[in-house]
Amino acid sequence: MDFESKANAPTSTDNIEFAQQTTNRKPLQLLRDTEALLRRPTVGTLSPILPLKLSNKFQAASSLADDSFKELAEIDLDTISDFELRPVRIRVGLSFVGFGALMMLVLLLYLNTLHPELSTGEQIRQYWYQYVWFVSLGVAGMFMLGREAMRPMPKRRK
Repeated sequence: MDFESKANAPTSTDNIEFAQQTTNRKPLQLLRDTEALLRRPTVGTLSPILPLKLSNKFQAASSLADDSFKELAEIDLDTISDFELRPVRIRVGLSFVGFGALMMLVLLLYLNTLHPELSTGEQIRQYWYQYVWFVSLGVAGMFMLGREAMRPMPKRRK
């Protein structure tokens, strides 16, 4: 008995040729175009429904978004150096540390005002998940700041 199939007809998926992209658009241009394709129909649909004053502000915000994204699309990401991104990375690290600390204080305030009957161990036992999240945010921010502190600085010309 022959269990193998004799008919091995070529399938249509064997010889598929994909169209090549004709233009190389930059990521920020792609973001601008995609956002505009989503925003413009939304603004067109919602503007007649909204009150006149709100509709005017909504359309003004839309045109401001057009101008902002047009300006952003002109930025060449390849020209941004690693040194120019240093202040942004420091701010993000500080934001992580600050947000983690702030949320830890909010959690402690919540527990001490609404659950004063719980001891510290019981508080941690019931709310360990939140503690872990907030401490992890702070630690991630500290790692980012430490990484920036250890990054070598470019030598300045005299």
